[in-house]
Amino acid sequence: MLSYRHAFHAGNHADVLKHAVEVLLLDYLNQKEKPWWYIDTHAGAGVYSLTEGYATKNAEFETGIARIWQRNDLPEALKKYVQIVKTLNAGQDHLMFYPGSPFVAQALQRFDDKLRLFELHTSDAKLLADNFASAGKRAQVIHADGFASIKGVLPPPPRRSLMLIDPPFEDKHDYVRVVDTMKQALERFATGVYAIWYPQLARVEVKEMLDKLKKIPAKGWLHVSLTVQTPSADGFGMHGSGMFVFNPPWTLEKDLNTLMPYLVKHLGLDGGAGYTLECHSI
Repeated sequence: MLSYRHAFHAGNHADVLKHAVEVLLLDYLNQKEKPWWYIDTHAGAGVYSLTEGYATKNAEFETGIARIWQRNDLPEALKKYVQIVKTLNAGQDHLMFYPGSPFVAQALQRFDDKLRLFELHTSDAKLLADNFASAGKRAQVIHADGFASIKGVLPPPPRRSLMLIDPPFEDKHDYVRVVDTMKQALERFATGVYAIWYPQLARVEVKEMLDKLKKIPAKGWLHVSLTVQTPSADGFGMHGSGMFVFNPPWTLEKDLNTLMPYLVKHLGLDGGAGYTLECHSI
């Protein structure tokens, strides 16, 4: 299914959670001089306009990044992510652009780090290539199915990596493909860091996917979710999102313990807002 365009949702509460966690993971990898690869299975367009086009239809960023980007009480775990957004909107008193996951990774990329960006949607793949045209060999844009392409990038040459997996989940088979992809990925490269984003929906496939992910053999995992509102009575719509991370750095749980209450407070829409955080290691 190729109808999904992330621009409709750019900068919403789910993006805030996803990209804040992405920054924490890459920032941890940057603590060592050895280079890393960032692998994005569903990279999108890279950067999104918030003043024209798809993002203006529902203006979801107004209840997401717009609520926090100019606050002066940010927890330490959120500051670097928000600074990336501010830099992209330098000189503006209102949000003009929002960075997608590839742009967030590029903001933290060092000279020897590499980006491998997969996007199947033809229009978004072209936009992504245009947005990273000046990156040269430091970023490779591949017009392909990210799920089917992991064999070509794992294990990465430096043996250090973050893979972000965030399909649209419009097709229920995406839930199954996430699990299958993670099994293959961990078999090929057991020590990589893998971050899976998912929507909180009233669908049995969500719970089934999470249950299966928890049973995959791995050294450890962390699961965090942010609920921004009470699920609707008719079961329609997304009421939050979550991140499931394999091989999380030891610092991530501590960072999220300060980050998540802040996000609940400032992104929550009603009394149903809240978060969960669970970890497992062997």
